[in-house]
Amino acid sequence: MTADAFATDRTDPCAADLAACARGDRAALRAIYEREAATLIAVAARIVRRREVAEEVVQEAFVQIWRRAGSFDPALGSGRGWVFAIVRNRALNAVRDERHVPVEDEALAAYAEAATDVDDAFGRLAASSALRRCLGGLEPRRRASLLLAYVAGLSHGEIAERLNVPLGTAKAWVRRSLLALKECMA
Repeated sequence: MTADAFATDRTDPCAADLAACARGDRAALRAIYEREAATLIAVAARIVRRREVAEEVVQEAFVQIWRRAGSFDPALGSGRGWVFAIVRNRALNAVRDERHVPVEDEALAAYAEAATDVDDAFGRLAASSALRRCLGGLEPRRRASLLLAYVAGLSHGEIAERLNVPLGTAKAWVRRSLLALKECMA
């Protein structure tokens, strides 16, 4: 192990655990689960709006993490980010798969509340926060696209509809805003 790899492992324990998972180390998968499960379930629940579905999403995501751990590339991002992206994508797929299910009034109220949360999310950040500074540097509609994706858990299509822009524009805004945010936070 090189000195750089050791430094990366200390700052990104998920990356080290993913490398161990790729070698078949089940204890490493358990370590990721124990460290991140509560937050991952909360992220999934925010997207799917139902705790039991969120728990299933996280369980399915961990199967996928185990199977695909070898495809994680630390040069492309953090191990934790990779794990969270898998959970987010699984949660969005679960929402898409359940679109045919009738929506209850409580679900509509939760959706409306999530939209309000997005409107307030930026304002709730501490004034001295690096995240607030970096988000503040984004054009307002691009910032909104990012917040709709990561606070409300909306898909690109839903973001495009909400912001009344073409799908490709919504996708580009989210991607470019994430890149700008990553650069600003570095």
